[in-house]
Amino acid sequence: MDAMWLQMDRPNNLMVVASVLFLDGVPDFDEVRRLVRDRVVARYPVFRQRPLPPRGPLGGPSWTDDADFDLDRHVARVVLPPPGDDGALQSYIDERLALPFDRSHPLWELHLVEGYGSGAALVCRSHHALADGLALARVLLSLTEDARGRVADDDLDVDVSLPPEQTRAWPLSLATSVLTVPVRLGRLGLRGAGTLTSRHRLAEATRLAWRTAEVAAVLLFSSNPPSPLAGEPGPPKRVAWSERLPIRGLTDVRRLSGATLNDVLISATAAALHTYQLERRTDPVDLTTMVPVNVRPPDEPLPPELGNEFALVFLRLPSALGAPLARLAESKRRMDWIKASPEPVLTYGLINVIGRLTPELGRHVVDFFANKTIGVTTNVHGPDSVRYLAGTAVTGVLGWVPGSGRQILGICIFTYAGNVQVGFLSDASVVPDPERLVAAFEDELHRLVRMGRSGTRGGSRHADGHRPT
Repeated sequence: MDAMWLQMDRPNNLMVVASVLFLDGVPDFDEVRRLVRDRVVARYPVFRQRPLPPRGPLGGPSWTDDADFDLDRHVARVVLPPPGDDGALQSYIDERLALPFDRSHPLWELHLVEGYGSGAALVCRSHHALADGLALARVLLSLTEDARGRVADDDLDVDVSLPPEQTRAWPLSLATSVLTVPVRLGRLGLRGAGTLTSRHRLAEATRLAWRTAEVAAVLLFSSNPPSPLAGEPGPPKRVAWSERLPIRGLTDVRRLSGATLNDVLISATAAALHTYQLERRTDPVDLTTMVPVNVRPPDEPLPPELGNEFALVFLRLPSALGAPLARLAESKRRMDWIKASPEPVLTYGLINVIGRLTPELGRHVVDFFANKTIGVTTNVHGPDSVRYLAGTAVTGVLGWVPGSGRQILGICIFTYAGNVQVGFLSDASVVPDPERLVAAFEDELHRLVRMGRSGTRGGSRHADGHRPT
């Protein structure tokens, strides 16, 4: 699977994971450099290796040590031009996102960006072939420490995860993963059972089989509708991000609606897409995004080889709905459906199958599924307390995974130290103004805070267990 990402680079969608740590001051560059050397390069060999081209038409790339490895080629200090504000940093990241890596050396870079207000930012780019986005975020946070000086990289997770016993039990075959329904039934105490004897168990098996068919239908036959957020991507990208917003203000609306924090944030994302479509004078439609699913045990160390271990689900955002609480109720319903469905397991098997195809066929299959969505949305729960990089407080974290095919929008929602921040990475030719999405997201969160405090109620018209339409 890792080798396939090396074959997926295109000028209009490079397979690069981008991350940024926002810093409250300017750390000592030599200390940052030492941390990268000791905690990243020394621990994970792929950060000092370069890719080798495939041997023959059916072979895949492999890795070899870079005999000319130089840490200074990858770790650098830069200074933003005036005025050194968010716009200047965003422009710097935009420029870096358009640059392919030199494949004669390891495929990553880390820049300490000074002149960013009174602080700094740590901007990291890594090729997707090194690892999946969540693993790379853990690597980046391993450079930091908590207030007691403890180093940890396991304070990250996403809202939808697969238990380790499920991911290890499933063979690397989509057909087998579709048929191995008893793995899911293990939650009911049926693991190892040869037959289903009770009505309850039979009903559960029937329900799961029906949902598996529904998931397969969505994966195969859904499409990305025409909208202002669909089009042919070009090389230039644009990033924009919100202010850091305290999550405690969302307590009332969560209690009122019975929604999780993730449900609220997904609903605000749908609201941003709804508003953007209205501003473009089009009737809003529901838009689908891919959401990565964690398949690694978050409390276990990352393996030295890193690699890609993840699944994906298709989340149809209720961006056609205009009423905030109805949209929140529908967001919750759709997320609940996904969490109870076999979709993550099916896509985990599918991704592993794709990784074993020839590069050309793998690209076609990836594009087939990617083109059904507008992009990828990551919703990461980061550390609850402040982390420090070389003694300097980290005030925020964002990261984006790349798009494939005609995907044009990456969305990162990152919860850290009691605050939430959203960042949009858009294709400049289709969505040249991601700051409009940011403003709409912020407006919706403030609106939900006010509704929660006033006790305004809303609900969902849907009560059945079928996949949301």
